[in-house]
Amino acid sequence: MTKALFLVFHGFADYNGISKKIHYQVDALNKCGINTEICYLTIDHNGYQKRMINENILENYGNGLWAKINKRIQYEALINYILQNKIDLLYVRYDHNANPYLIHALKKIKNSGVKIVMEIPTYPYDNEYKGLPLSFQINLIIDKYFRLKLAKQIHKIVTFSKYKEIFGVSTINISNGIDFEKVKLKSQLNNTSKRLNLISVAEIHPWHGLDRVIKGLAEYYKKDQNIKVLFNIVGKGDPVEIAKLKAITIKEKMEEYVIFHGSKSGKELDDLFEQADMGIASLARHRSNITYIKTLKNREYAARGIPFIYSEIDEDFEDMPYIIKAPANEEPLDIRKIVNFYNQQIFNPSQIRKSIEGTLSWTSQMKKVVDDIFPSI
Repeated sequence: MTKALFLVFHGFADYNGISKKIHYQVDALNKCGINTEICYLTIDHNGYQKRMINENILENYGNGLWAKINKRIQYEALINYILQNKIDLLYVRYDHNANPYLIHALKKIKNSGVKIVMEIPTYPYDNEYKGLPLSFQINLIIDKYFRLKLAKQIHKIVTFSKYKEIFGVSTINISNGIDFEKVKLKSQLNNTSKRLNLISVAEIHPWHGLDRVIKGLAEYYKKDQNIKVLFNIVGKGDPVEIAKLKAITIKEKMEEYVIFHGSKSGKELDDLFEQADMGIASLARHRSNITYIKTLKNREYAARGIPFIYSEIDEDFEDMPYIIKAPANEEPLDIRKIVNFYNQQIFNPSQIRKSIEGTLSWTSQMKKVVDDIFPSI
């Protein structure tokens, strides 16, 4: 059987959408007939930094500063594992971490005959670093210097964009997917004659544009309204951005209508979606100079069975009757337009989900990767 290793340069959290996505992708590769293990980093309760293969320790770097450094530059144990276990495919989730040590490791792995595919979750990504602290800027500078050299060790780049080539490497264009078995469908329609619940579930960053929603609510409530609109913000993320959103909420006197829930998972998250009427996806991808993208969040809302709003171009949803497009600008979101959109039609959760079940499962998306790399399987 063909064997793969899915390489990640961070750890996981139950509430984190990216963590869920990665595990869905691994499951999908296994369903496609590729025996896939996952390699990731973790920190135990004593502060020890470890590289893991599934539930087994591949390498323990210890704790302290040197452990933090070594986990980014030591790859011999990983190389040996790949070669000794006759791995056929190394699937790398890129973390903007090009450096000479990783380049050397991938070159050695490639020269041994292993196919290397690198997923770039968001591209282009340079503008995402605008306004971030110096440490992040230094990370980007290093990445810019080494990423073209790193790309020479890659067979194909997986992208959720329309680019046919990135860093001089041919791409495999896929969409973010959903594991429908793991995402609960909304079971009921709420009475929205007097109240409409908006929800955003994300690792919060400036390009989500949640400030546009809060400012839109402030405009909406300048007049008395028959329909009360609430905005539920679920998730952690950039502390600076979250502080900014809370400050805007207080400034606009929207504390009654904007609720910060923090991170939620499992039943707590399912319950929030049960009460939700519309999803708020990305409203400011223009801030990072992105026009075309196929975000995970759009797909989760559709799988949950709720209509949603976004501002980028997502070709999987542009013509769907349950989406509403926001202009890609800095204007406050038009809340009255959302209320009218929702109340002018009936949204059936099951029908919304069925509209993507045939095309946007992770199995169907990862099969595109498998078919490209191993056409004879």
